[in-house]
Amino acid sequence: MFNLTPTVRNLLIANVVIYLLATNLPGGLGLLALYPVGSQFFQPWQFLTYMFMHSTQDIMHIFSNMFGLMVFGPLLEQRWGGQRFLTFWLICGLGSGMLYSGLRYYEISKMRHNIEVFQQDPSDVHLQDFAEAHAQQFNEGAFDAVVRQLHATPNDSGLVQGILNTMQELYERSLNVPMVGASGALFGVLFAFAYLFPNTTLFIFPLPVPIKAKYLVPLYGLYELYSGVNQTPGDNVAHFAHVAGLFVGFVLVMFWERGRKEFY
Repeated sequence: MFNLTPTVRNLLIANVVIYLLATNLPGGLGLLALYPVGSQFFQPWQFLTYMFMHSTQDIMHIFSNMFGLMVFGPLLEQRWGGQRFLTFWLICGLGSGMLYSGLRYYEISKMRHNIEVFQQDPSDVHLQDFAEAHAQQFNEGAFDAVVRQLHATPNDSGLVQGILNTMQELYERSLNVPMVGASGALFGVLFAFAYLFPNTTLFIFPLPVPIKAKYLVPLYGLYELYSGVNQTPGDNVAHFAHVAGLFVGFVLVMFWERGRKEFY
């Protein structure tokens, strides 16, 4: 069914082996995941190792990434050769992880600042600001009643302390939730495939009709961008990491393939 090229096959094997080890070993190889910069668990090597890790709670995570690698990777490896394809995969994964880590560092630093602002002036206005900026990724609605209560009883020290404790819990959770997965690298591959083989017709579930790669990938990228901007409570997908991988793939392909005039 799949004409696997050597590098694609080796990447597939490496990801599956690490997934099985993470599933069955105590601790689950947790330090290979990419923690936010500033977390006590962060290590520089995680920018590389995270892309070989996948969620052990959802088998579809590794399945979808490896399926995409098997579908789109071989033609690129045949075009570039194994060494260049591997380089492209790793750079897209590294770039995605670094760009997304920069975004997370900004978000977490802003959260820390907003907590300090509330601590200095525990008003319902500052609590509302915190909820609008950060709590939507958890459950913004849970803050609404607390905002109203704080507005009604601004001098309730017990209420203020409870709010600060909740803020700190959200901060610690954000700081210590890692990112895993090869999606950033895969989105780079998706862009390269759409650029080099734009007229390839793809059948993608649940779309009822086939679609060419040059239309599918931009639409997919816009969907990921929209999902990242309008992230719903409980959505633990790093949509902006996908967009970052797409961007890194774009930059690299534009550099490698400058002057190319034939597309398929």
